[in-house]
Amino acid sequence: MLTTKEGLKRQVLSLILSVCVLGLRAETLRYVVIEETGSGSFVANIAKDLGLKAEKLSARQGRLISEGKKQYFQLDRSTGDLLIQEKMDREELCEQIDPCLVPFEILLQNPLQSYRAEVSVYDINDHSPVFLNNEFLLKIPENTMPGHRFLLESAQDLDVGNNSLQNYSIGSNNYFQIYTRDRSDGRKYAELVLEKPLDREEKPEISFILTAVDGGSPPRSGTARVRVLVLENRPEDYLLVSVSATDLDEGINGEISYSIIQSSEENHVQGMDGGGLFAHCKVIVEVLDMNDNAPEVTTTSLTSPIPENSQPGTVVALFHVRDRDSGDNGKVVCSVEDGLPFTIRAVSKHSCSLLTESTLDRERQPEYNITITAHDLGSPSLATAVTITVTISDINDNSPLFNETPYTMYVRENNGPGKKIGKVRAIDSDSAENAKVTYSLLPSEVGDLPALSYISVNSENGNVYALRPMDYEQIRTFQVTVRAADGGTPALSSEVIVRVVIIDANDNAPFILHPLQNSSSSANDLVPRSAEAGYLVTKVVAVDGDSGQNSWLSYRMLKATDPSLFSVGSHNGEIRTTRPLNERDSFKQKLLILVQDNGEPSLSTTATLTLLVVDGFSDTYMQISEVPREEDSTLTLYLIIALAMISLKLSEKCNSACGYFYGDNGFPTTLIDVNGMRTLSQPYQYEVCLTNGSDNREFKFLRPITSSFPTQNSEIDMVRGNDFLNSSHAACQMESVSQERTSACVY
Repeated sequence: MLTTKEGLKRQVLSLILSVCVLGLRAETLRYVVIEETGSGSFVANIAKDLGLKAEKLSARQGRLISEGKKQYFQLDRSTGDLLIQEKMDREELCEQIDPCLVPFEILLQNPLQSYRAEVSVYDINDHSPVFLNNEFLLKIPENTMPGHRFLLESAQDLDVGNNSLQNYSIGSNNYFQIYTRDRSDGRKYAELVLEKPLDREEKPEISFILTAVDGGSPPRSGTARVRVLVLENRPEDYLLVSVSATDLDEGINGEISYSIIQSSEENHVQGMDGGGLFAHCKVIVEVLDMNDNAPEVTTTSLTSPIPENSQPGTVVALFHVRDRDSGDNGKVVCSVEDGLPFTIRAVSKHSCSLLTESTLDRERQPEYNITITAHDLGSPSLATAVTITVTISDINDNSPLFNETPYTMYVRENNGPGKKIGKVRAIDSDSAENAKVTYSLLPSEVGDLPALSYISVNSENGNVYALRPMDYEQIRTFQVTVRAADGGTPALSSEVIVRVVIIDANDNAPFILHPLQNSSSSANDLVPRSAEAGYLVTKVVAVDGDSGQNSWLSYRMLKATDPSLFSVGSHNGEIRTTRPLNERDSFKQKLLILVQDNGEPSLSTTATLTLLVVDGFSDTYMQISEVPREEDSTLTLYLIIALAMISLKLSEKCNSACGYFYGDNGFPTTLIDVNGMRTLSQPYQYEVCLTNGSDNREFKFLRPITSSFPTQNSEIDMVRGNDFLNSSHAACQMESVSQERTSACVY
């Protein structure tokens, strides 16, 4: 009783354990072994595949749980290796099932985890094909027609895949050929076909060896003997029936002789005794038909090619069919292969037609080899097959298709006219003229000019050419539409966008915006003698009309009155003092600054600066030649652009955007806005800084000038990296209001 309770308790615990483990299962581990591999062979390292160290696997009491009766594998806890415990026979395990899988579970404790695993057992070629009988006996009448088929018993092979039975062959003979056929389940069977008429008198028995071969390496085979007995046709003097008559007379009068009396209408059997008396009887002999004639098929009409847009039901071919047998042996049924867009239909007792059953597509299948099979209803059935070829003609039902959409082509500016910049290509899956593609450019405009003045496309090969030199500074990218049309009637076409990208060339030297460079007067800046090292004197501002690295500018000092006194920022053009000024420093300092871009090859320009060292801002130090007013619209326009490029901010602190103004004591004084508040009107929101001793009238201010510029529109793109600054015509000039010169700084 205790044992029963103990067993029940274990079953309950096992059930609970199974339920818990099912909820913890992870992804299936899959391994492969070859059947008949010896015991103890290595399969895989379970610990590694589970992401565990071997000692961890051992500590968690890892073990295998088999789903079958036999335990084919074992787990070495010390190493985590999965080993073969018992040699496996794939055919015993799975018979003909492929793949052959042996499942098991890996169970770990603390915490409780279960992992599902399965081993695929690969087949080896360890079985040969086997015939159930060592000899087959076929009895075939000698009047059997060539082409007649006989099914033979199939061989059995327990292996699977390529190791299973693959083909049949027979020994050399003059009468038969063997063909290997496939059943619907994939198995092979042998079909014996009579190739030559039989003649029992010449050869009453034919014998040969039938061989079945598998696909293993090396291949295995099995054999059986085939014996063919040739049966004779009904010969002359063959006994059909016996007739019997009786006569009650005796002697010669009772002796009866028999003969066939042929009248004009029918034949009679006559019995006559010795006395001349006779009697007649009618014997009817019915000749039974045997199926010894295969159907005859003749193609009477064939239409090929047929258009691919032929409607279902279109007649393709007509056939005349005849079987010389009678009854069911002479009834013929015609058929075509499955999977073709054609069907066969009886037209009359001795004719049938081949028709289209579904739509045709020349681009998918341009030609069909169609086998029409005619078989009679005899037993065994005889069949005849004829094969015709039907070609599908093309109609224009496909538009050209471009291999890219859209296209992007690149051309470097200043290119030579006629340069090839790319190629478009479209493919039409039709044939002949319907597939001949021509290319054309659709009308469009690039800026104010037609696209045809910029690029052209070769109508035959799709090559795209630039017709004129491109200027990156004028136009950087544009797109056109190319059409591809086929030669069908009506023509079909498709279109694609072609985007042309101009690549910048380093063809613009840097342009100095500040200080202005002209032949009449050099630029002047004041430097307080009390300036310390690092004092910002002024800034060289330049732009480059190119883009990218072609517009990256660097600054370098070429020449200076005192090279030790000033330095220039290599990236920002700032002119700063490198040491404090002293009494020995010259009153007038001249600097020659080189501005160079980063193009290949690089272009450069120079700027000349005149710096005046002063102790204060009295008239003695302010006697600088007045810069004449020049109505140079270009320079003025560049100045406006420079103001924008160095980010003139409306409310920027004066001490961060302006130079300091110095009083008589050499120290900077308090700086204030005009009128003490930021109330400049919108077009003039530039902060102007004055000393606190100046009143409203003692400064230079900006005002618009319209009479100095032409009225037509103009646009200049000033490029800094990839940023664009578009400016319309505007200008301003400095107008002196007071005799006392007080400098206003704008940064």
